[in-house]
Amino acid sequence: MSDGPNLTRDPAPVVEVRRSRRRRRTVTAYREGQTVVVLVPASMSRADERRHVDALVARLLAREARSSAPTGDEALVVRARDLGRRYLAPQLGSAPVPARVTWVGNQRRRWGSCTPADGTIRLSDRLRPMPVWVRDYVLLHELVHLVEANHTPRFHTLVAAYPDADRARGYLEGYADAARLEVGPGLDDDADPDVDEADLDEADGEAQG
Repeated sequence: MSDGPNLTRDPAPVVEVRRSRRRRRTVTAYREGQTVVVLVPASMSRADERRHVDALVARLLAREARSSAPTGDEALVVRARDLGRRYLAPQLGSAPVPARVTWVGNQRRRWGSCTPADGTIRLSDRLRPMPVWVRDYVLLHELVHLVEANHTPRFHTLVAAYPDADRARGYLEGYADAARLEVGPGLDDDADPDVDEADLDEADGEAQG
C-alpha cells in the first residue's frame, strides 16, 4: 500500500537482473529510476538467482515503505483522513475525522487506543519501525472506534474493509509472541482509568475495549 493521499497499491516494480563476472558472492539490489536493479554473480544458478532476487526486492520495497511512512502528529491526522475516505466513507456515507492523532510512549501493552468523547487517537511508538500496512491497520482500527465504540459486528465489518486487516493482525500476533510480552486485561498501568477509550491490545491484534 502506497503512502500519501493516494492509497491505491503501487504496481509491482520492474526488476532487472544483471550478471557480473566481477562478483563472486555478493548480491545487491538498488533503485534506478522506476526499475529495481539486482546485481548477481555470473556463476549463480537460476534457482539461486530467483531466491535471492525475490528476497532482496521484498527487502528493498519494505525499507522504502518504512522510510516514507508518516512520522509526525499532523502527518498521522492526514493519514487517518485518507484511510477514512478510502475505506470507511463508502460504508458510512462520510469518513470519521479524528481531532488528534499522536504517538505515545506509555502504551507498552497496547498498539493503539482511542477516546471517542474527544476524538483522540493514540498509537504506541513501538509501531514506528513496523511496515506501513501494519500501522495503517492499527490507525484504521482506532478510527472506527470514533463511530462504533464497542467491538460489535458492525465494527468488525467496517475494519474488514481494510484489505490487509488479517495480514496485519497476524503480524502483530507474531511480534507479540516473539517478544514474549506480558499482556494483562483492562487498561494499562499508566493509563487514566477514568478515560472512556477503546484500545488495540497486542495479545491478538484485537481491541479489548
